[in-house]
Amino acid sequence: MIKSPLQIARESYAPKLPKALKGSVKIVEGKETESVADQADIKAMFPNTYGMPLLTFEPGEAAPTAARNVGVILSGGQAPGGHNVISGIYDGLKKLNPDNKLYGFLGGPGGLVDNEYVELTAEIVDHYRNTGGFDIIGSGRTKLEEEEQFEKALVNCKALDITALVIIGGDDSNTNACVLAEYYKNKAAGVQVIGVPKTIDGDLKNEMIETSFGFDTACKVYSELIGNIQRDANSAKKYWHFIKLMGRSASHIGLECALQTQPNICIISEEVEAKQQTLDDVVTYIAEAVAKRAANGSNFGTVLIPEGLVEFIPAMKALIAELNDLLAHNEEKVNALEGNKEKREFVAELLSADSREVFVSLPNSIANQLMADRDPHGNVQVSLIETEKMLIDMVKAKLKGWKKEGKFVGKFSGQAHFFGYEGRCAAPSNFDADYCYSLGTTASVLIAEGKTGYMASVRNLTASSDEWIAGGVPVTMMMNMEKRHGEMKPVIQKALVRLDGAPYKKFVEQREDWAINTKYVYPGPIQYFGPSEVCDITTKTLQYEQA
Repeated sequence: MIKSPLQIARESYAPKLPKALKGSVKIVEGKETESVADQADIKAMFPNTYGMPLLTFEPGEAAPTAARNVGVILSGGQAPGGHNVISGIYDGLKKLNPDNKLYGFLGGPGGLVDNEYVELTAEIVDHYRNTGGFDIIGSGRTKLEEEEQFEKALVNCKALDITALVIIGGDDSNTNACVLAEYYKNKAAGVQVIGVPKTIDGDLKNEMIETSFGFDTACKVYSELIGNIQRDANSAKKYWHFIKLMGRSASHIGLECALQTQPNICIISEEVEAKQQTLDDVVTYIAEAVAKRAANGSNFGTVLIPEGLVEFIPAMKALIAELNDLLAHNEEKVNALEGNKEKREFVAELLSADSREVFVSLPNSIANQLMADRDPHGNVQVSLIETEKMLIDMVKAKLKGWKKEGKFVGKFSGQAHFFGYEGRCAAPSNFDADYCYSLGTTASVLIAEGKTGYMASVRNLTASSDEWIAGGVPVTMMMNMEKRHGEMKPVIQKALVRLDGAPYKKFVEQREDWAINTKYVYPGPIQYFGPSEVCDITTKTLQYEQA
């Protein structure tokens, strides 16, 4: 591996731990839990792992533990800090018993099923401490859902004498981890399963999981880039920058980046849905801000757009649902048509009147993207829809009409950006380096205590790391029933931006001022070395939520 000077320096950074994890640990059991919704259904599906108590760690007495082998899997999209979770698991296991071994399954859950693995030694782990990415063992999106997969995984675990698995992933991955834990416990298979909360989107959160790892770093990386663009906009004074940000299911990244950078406009998908806004409502809102700034001589600005916006606009959501069904039943006929124009006309005729009206109003490029290849589940690939370009085109068209009416006197020139991969594998901030190491250490304790069906939890995150509260939360506590591919299935409930929450309210207080006036903040790059007020700050979201 070729190492940069920063990577070499970061290898020596010692992540901070909560007081309870610095020595021997004892577990304190709290109240028994129930799922967030659909209690009877979830209990029936998870009879062995439902209703388990919350767990909190406190300093305790050292107790000998037998040597054991543990497996670890990175599942789903990358998030900064994953390597520190593995480092925390490794160090935690070695502290409990130097003879403990950690095996990493390669390429995600598929590696567990296909028995592709590597033993993670100090020589390997030390090279990845405090670095971004998941390249130590790779990740993948194979879903562990079928009994055949569970049995293959069990055979592979038995061959390596593995008695516990740690699955590092988002809501779907941890749902699968819980299903696996239930299956193995029901069979008395002798394999524990522990989850770790990961996603930069920030939608895996609740009272026990204050934030998923990677969210802090990704938002700081995106905010640096947004700040750079805003400084350029304020220098050149001639472009409106439309910036799409990760977040298909929730707008947490957009809201956090807005709080950090104070753009002129930030669209919150959850608000659009709650107010039943149309696409034209969103376009008009942006165009009005452009016109007001132009009247003040400011023909520039920034607009933040969540990746999943189109699915939150009720009419667009209905259109996409119709298209998914229509294209599934007419795939051969649509593919037989040669040109995009013919395909659009054919599809438009099959749509309902309301959806047809929306469909024909869209720019051709966006209509074509909506008809493009589906994902493996038959759904439109929202991340491929160039929402930022669509909004530029539609705002431009509206302003052109207003100019003829004398309602717009300025100039408008749009620049489109999409920040996604730029933040997923960044070197973790001090917060994520510490948080992830604590999560990994927590997972090792849960394993030592024989727990299964739990997710590692570290709370009180706006306090100093000494005061963080480590423990475990039953995954079933976070579940509800949702329709997936036509069937009701148990899944971890996604956390959307709360319109009654402190971060959103703080944003609403200021956004009218930001829209008209230039109040940009330039956060600059993540700082690793220096005063704690620069290096160790948490997200604005956490600060406002826990104020």
